[in-house]
Amino acid sequence: MSSQNTIVKFDEVSFDFGIKKPILDEVSFSLRKGSKLTLMGQNGAGKSTLFKLLTKELVPEEGRILVDPNISVALSRQTIPRDQLSCTVLEFFQSMFLDKVYDIEPRIKSILEVVDLPLEDYTRTLSEFSGGQQARLLLASALIQKPDLLLLDEPTNNLDTAGIEHLTSFLKNYDKTVIVISHDADFLNSFTEGVLYLDVFTKKVEYYVGNYFNVLENIGARIEKEQSKNARMEKLIQEKKDKANFFANKGGRLRAVAKQMREVAAEAEANKVDVRRDDKTIRPFTIQMQENLSGELLRIDSFTRVVRVVPQTRKANVGLYKGTRLLLSGPNGIGKSTLLESLASGTAEGAHIAKDVKVGYYRQDFSTLNFEDTVFDSLAQVLDRIDEQHLRSVAAGFLIDGSVIYNKIGDLSEGQKGLVAFARLVLQKPGLLILDEPTNHINFRHLPVIAKALDAYEGAMVIVSHVPEFLEQIHINQTLKLDA
Repeated sequence: MSSQNTIVKFDEVSFDFGIKKPILDEVSFSLRKGSKLTLMGQNGAGKSTLFKLLTKELVPEEGRILVDPNISVALSRQTIPRDQLSCTVLEFFQSMFLDKVYDIEPRIKSILEVVDLPLEDYTRTLSEFSGGQQARLLLASALIQKPDLLLLDEPTNNLDTAGIEHLTSFLKNYDKTVIVISHDADFLNSFTEGVLYLDVFTKKVEYYVGNYFNVLENIGARIEKEQSKNARMEKLIQEKKDKANFFANKGGRLRAVAKQMREVAAEAEANKVDVRRDDKTIRPFTIQMQENLSGELLRIDSFTRVVRVVPQTRKANVGLYKGTRLLLSGPNGIGKSTLLESLASGTAEGAHIAKDVKVGYYRQDFSTLNFEDTVFDSLAQVLDRIDEQHLRSVAAGFLIDGSVIYNKIGDLSEGQKGLVAFARLVLQKPGLLILDEPTNHINFRHLPVIAKALDAYEGAMVIVSHVPEFLEQIHINQTLKLDA
């Protein structure tokens, strides 16, 4: 490598994810030792794919990825793979190493202290842990490898405020190279120094110095400048073409002047620039409420919470009607997601959903979606009657076009799965919305659109979220504190 401080270099790297699905097109950039960068890009642009190229899980089709042979690389994924959810904590951490580690338990204990997740029983299976606790386990699984290059894929998803603060403090003091994929601007701005921007249109990676907001301003300014230049060029081109036509009709020597005018117009056309297109944003949408509903839609008289792995029953007096927006609050591991799941399935002891109320359930791990279904089939399942034109129209509003709609759910990015889940809610027209961390994995540009739709929803809603800015836009009017 050309620089002593360069630990990774992408040299004209191209990669396609399947037939006619280009992700990277002759991408070149370098990573310097000790740098802390954000990887940005639209949902489905290929950010997680780029991480897999860095870990050598995938190999480029063209170009070279040069990695310093003396460095180690570790990835903290967005979610625990489904085939590993039945693993014990001990098995999960051992799987991070090619060879058996005989002192693995002391290492686990030490690294779990770093991520603020003290455990005594390493025989518990991963499926027993909450989403926030799984997020901590994922981070710990990367840190236990002591990597020189740490790759974090949406590490704040499911983390409560304390967890995010703990992670931020750790990363500020981490003296090795870090690349983070996240849509949490405050989190990113606290420690990153630059941005690698994966452009979904050009398939290139651009490097920007500064924080998250600096990049957005730079991109916006660049687009405005390019559009202004092209507008000037268009005006000049039209003027020269008009003059060329005028002189051409005069005949004689003026035809030479007309030719000159056309040459000037052609040169101006050649000098037009390709305007950098910004990420697409989903269209404004409405989740219509189920018709002919009245009275109390959901009653909660008691609930179960978990304290130090011990279930506890607590009394409650909560009634949800049309327009009620109930926030379930409490730290990671207390049982919020478990309560939401039992409410959605109608199995929650101490809770009752009114007869014939249709429940729209957005689950943080997308397990309500069949990963073997195509996107089209998944959307069609929630319709009483198939209306393909309506289905496709709704899907298009969530950036699910013809290039995606017949893909399997399991082949989508996590952000795209989230958009499919929202499209299903629109098609379903539920009377009760149950939302478990609906901001996870979603591009920051989409969040105001989603918040506006949820705020306008006229049915009842139960939500879990650790993003106060998002909750403020929805205007929560009831809170059930599980830790009170």
